[in-house]
Amino acid sequence: MIAIPQRPAAHFIGGDWGTSRLRLFLCDEAGEALDSTSGPGVADATGQFARLLESLIAPWVELNGTLPAVLSGMVGSSIGWTQTPYIPCPAKPEQIADSCVSLCDSVYIVPGLSCHNRFDAPDFLRGEETQILGALQLVPALRSGYWLLCLPGTHTKWAVLQHGVVREFLTAPTGELFAVLREYSVLVGKHAGDAGSDSEAFIQGLAQFNAFPEAQLVHRLFECRSRQLQGNFATAAAAGYLSGLLVASDVHGALRVLSNSVEPPSVVLIGSSDLTQLYATALACHGHDATCVEGGAASRAGLALVHRRLSRGVKIHGI
Repeated sequence: MIAIPQRPAAHFIGGDWGTSRLRLFLCDEAGEALDSTSGPGVADATGQFARLLESLIAPWVELNGTLPAVLSGMVGSSIGWTQTPYIPCPAKPEQIADSCVSLCDSVYIVPGLSCHNRFDAPDFLRGEETQILGALQLVPALRSGYWLLCLPGTHTKWAVLQHGVVREFLTAPTGELFAVLREYSVLVGKHAGDAGSDSEAFIQGLAQFNAFPEAQLVHRLFECRSRQLQGNFATAAAAGYLSGLLVASDVHGALRVLSNSVEPPSVVLIGSSDLTQLYATALACHGHDATCVEGGAASRAGLALVHRRLSRGVKIHGI
């Protein structure tokens, strides 16, 4: 008689609820996704957070009964379901997990992180803290030594880990700058591709920035226009060149500010494969072989860690 493998049991629902999109996962105990669905982001939820969540998870509840939901991202911001605290750095993983805010008996929202960065400015993040928690589970080596994490995106985050503790971080709105300049400036043009559509132009942008690293980025941006006029590349390649300049500036600045002069950091990239590949290419120009962790896997592993601590009866803050 052939034994039919049983489907892993569902233990919780994990969610990344950002400004523009909600991603929900029906997860087993380890955080592996058994099923997934998506919905509107915080900006389009119009205050109907409970109703939206209930409608999206209704098929899962029908099959599995009521399950706890652990949510991270902008759902815990001032425009979200409720505003959860920002845990000040340095922050230990257990401090982050234990500072969740409970809602509706079975819904828990992960807090963000705050710090005063190297430029004596306040800095904040939400959502990325859960990916950092997940990376600590997926890459156990991160729990000791000095590491630099890069989470590229609309607002790229650079976080310093020391023996598993988030010491500080720095935000660079690299993706937002790219989107604004591509869409609304004359530097690139409406017929340009996206950031990774022309790898040759991207690498050219990296090389040109690195040739003059002392130059301010604002003094380099017009090249995206002037090099088109001179015929160095076609309009379609301008976005790749712009991306190369921006990513090179981001990487150069972060390494200069956050590197430990005594112990050069190992770098881990957390995010989508297309963005981590761009940053890995830029880091290679500085002699760094980066380790890449898929962002969705990191989020689910972080949510699973929080769920395990909830299951053990760790005190969670309520409202």
